[in-house]
Amino acid sequence: MIEEHDRIPTNMRMLVLLETLAEAGRPLSVAEIGEVVDLPKPTLHRLCTTLEEEGFLIRDSVGGRLRPARRTRVLASGLQMASQLHISRRLVLQHLASDIRETCNFVIAGESGMTYLDRVDTPWPLRYQLPIGAEVPFHCTASGKLFLSFLDQGAAGRLLDTMSLTAEGPRTITDKDDLLQELDAIRRAGYAWDNEEFMSGMIAVAVPVRDQNKRLAAAIACHAPTQRMAFENVKDWVPRLQKAASDVENLMFGAD
Repeated sequence: MIEEHDRIPTNMRMLVLLETLAEAGRPLSVAEIGEVVDLPKPTLHRLCTTLEEEGFLIRDSVGGRLRPARRTRVLASGLQMASQLHISRRLVLQHLASDIRETCNFVIAGESGMTYLDRVDTPWPLRYQLPIGAEVPFHCTASGKLFLSFLDQGAAGRLLDTMSLTAEGPRTITDKDDLLQELDAIRRAGYAWDNEEFMSGMIAVAVPVRDQNKRLAAAIACHAPTQRMAFENVKDWVPRLQKAASDVENLMFGAD
């Protein structure tokens, strides 16, 4: 009789482990991975150790569970960029930037902040440069606070305990309890904002791009200088950003 684990080719086993983590959407212990991937315990431990040593997995600070590390994220984003999806997604971003005439960004969560995967600049000469590949803090950016808002209150509080809530701009929220209240307001609103919290003279708004399980896959964010846009008017962008996010969701997670 052929055991289930014998059906997984040797050269596919690491890919199956990474796929299991991707589908779970949260850090997993080796035992939890073993509940999905039917391999002998010594084999699982050896594969996970190798992936950790090579920089594809990293231990979570809480509980020591495994989650994707830098090399896995670079691999995932590189494959995505190499696909036709990137072209279609960029066209959505270009259309949005042309519509609102301000800089628009496609952002994902990184190791210690939000990473800019794509950007279409405003045509105005006065602009703030946030280059592709740049990583910005979670606690004081629109996309970062959006990411934190997708965690429940307890998980968000534990993560904030590990962060240095430094003042990056004149309105950065540096008190944990105040920031938790802000995240609650963002959950209710369905979008996030930055009122000169990351950078003096810059405001921003971000909306979620959700995967098929309604988890945060990415964010679409737009920013502008306060000389051109009042913070009170930023919410006017939200419906157009949400339409763009819906278009990207269909591209990324719609039927093949």
